[in-house]
Formats: sequence, C-alpha cells, structure tokens
Amino acid sequence: MFSYFIRRLFFVVFVAWGVTFTTFFIANVVPIDPAIAALGDNAREEQIREFRERYGLDKPIWQQYLIYMGRLLSGDLGNSLRTGRAVLEDLKEFFPATLELSVAAFLVTLLLGVPAGILAAIRQNKASDVTVRILALIGGATPVFFLAVLLQFVLARQLDLLPVQGRLDGFTFPPPRVTGIMGIDALLARDWPAFLDSLRHLVLPAFVLGMFSAAILARMTRATMLEVLSQDYIRTARAKGVAGRAVIFRHALKNAALPILTLLGGLLGGLLSGAVLTETIFSWPGIGRYVTQSATSLDFPAVMGVTLLVGLVYALINLVVDLLYAFLDPRIRYA
Repeated sequence: MFSYFIRRLFFVVFVAWGVTFTTFFIANVVPIDPAIAALGDNAREEQIREFRERYGLDKPIWQQYLIYMGRLLSGDLGNSLRTGRAVLEDLKEFFPATLELSVAAFLVTLLLGVPAGILAAIRQNKASDVTVRILALIGGATPVFFLAVLLQFVLARQLDLLPVQGRLDGFTFPPPRVTGIMGIDALLARDWPAFLDSLRHLVLPAFVLGMFSAAILARMTRATMLEVLSQDYIRTARAKGVAGRAVIFRHALKNAALPILTLLGGLLGGLLSGAVLTETIFSWPGIGRYVTQSATSLDFPAVMGVTLLVGLVYALINLVVDLLYAFLDPRIRYA
C-alpha cells in the first residue's frame, strides 16, 4: 500500500505538470496581448514594453514557460491583473468559502442520494421507487440557475425563511479569520449568532448545488443495489433467515459501495470546481465567482492558478478514492 501511495503521488505531480503545460499553452495561443489586457488600450508604448520585460513576455515561449515553472516551484503563481494581489493570496482567501459550500453540498448529496437509491432498489417498481426515479429525473434535468432562482423567490422572497446571498447578514460581525470557513471560525470564537447566521446562509446554496449530484447518486445507487440484490449470496442470506436490514446494509450495500464511492469522488471534485453558477447567483465569495470575474477581465494568471488548484484537487480526490477501495473490499491489494 505504501509503495502504491508513493507511485500515485508521482502521478499527482505529473498531473500538475500537465495542467501547467496545458494552461500555459492555451493562454499563449489565445490571440490577446496580456500586456494590453492588463494595462488597457490607452497604455503608452513605454508602459507596455516595461510590462513585457518585467514578466518575461518579450522572450521566446519556451523561456517564458521555464520562467513560469521556476516561479511556480517557488510558490509564486503570479499576480492577479484584476485584484493586483498575488494569486496565491487570492486563492487562500476565496478557496475556503468554496470548500465550505462544496462540503455542505456533498453532505446534501450523500444524505439524499444514497438513502433514496437504497429505498428505490428494495421497493423496486412500487410507488416509492417510481417517486424516487421521477424526482431523480427532475433533479438531474433542472438547470442549477433555474432551481436557484426558484428557491430564492419562494423561500427567501415570499416566505422570508432563508437569506438570498452572501455568507453573513450585513449586521452580523464576522468572526476572526482562522480557517476562512465561516462556520468553523465562528465555533472557534464561540460566536453563536455568527455560527447560526452562517448556517442559514449556507442552506440554500448548498441544497441547490447538491441537488443535481444527489439525483445522479440516487440513480447510480439504485442500479448498483439492484444488481447486487439479484446475486446468489443475497438469496442465500435471506434463505438462512438473516434479518432484512442486515442483508441490505451488511451484505448488499457493502458490496455495492465501490462504484458508489467512485461516483462520489467525481461528484466531490465537480462540486469543488463547478460551483460557478451557484456562487454567482448567491454572491458567494468563492473561487468559482473569482475565476468567472477573472476570465471576463482576461486575468490569465488568476485563471491559470485556479485551474492548477482544481487539477490538484481532482488528482488528490482520485488518490483517496483508490486507497479507500482496499479498506472497503479486502480482496483488493495494491502490489
């Protein structure tokens, strides 16, 4: 297992290099002058020349890439052309908000998708099964922006149950920043009003973001459970008088866990990188909103920094999923 872990870490490094090479190549293929994009159309020729010399844009492409990799290995992702700050500092500020939202959405996905899929499988072709399949179909087909606007109108505007945007109300003082995750920082500061307010702001965007993933997970769980429940060892367990719950959770769900775990890994990576619409609609200050604003303003260093971060997150999630296989299924051994 340890040797496999080391090999996979080398694979993560290779993925990171591939992301840097691809993003750098695309950024240089786009027919836009980074100097003009940063300084504006009214910049003087001296300013443009100075900007190109400062960032090495007057050198050949391969030298620019070596300069970029040298800065990257030293922890320098460059400076954002839009905010004027180091991209690494921007990521430290905005990524915790995305992490908080994505983890909450992942919990929504897990708590809704898995039980619904199990219920549909054990009640195949009955009313509960049909209901789950219809709701999963609707949840998978409903665009995120439509669901977000609909829930904002009903729950926030009409019923006034939940806030519409942001992480805290305007009259709530944010707790001292420790982790950047509002709920955890509020707990560390024992600021209960801020903690409850952060949960209220988190409910609606997390539910909207997690619904699509929950629909996919419910369908996958149902299909996998149906396949496992038709196996001979399940019929043997029932014939021996094993309790129904033990058959479902100890035998069927455990053997159906591997494909579900694989899907969960992909869904978590997608939640961490695909919250662009949700963060924009709910004014959530995460990397999704940050990279959208950076892309519209042609802020290439910021876009490349976010792309590298997302690539690393995906690679690490896949590594964790592969390692969990061996714990869920003792037949799997990594040589």
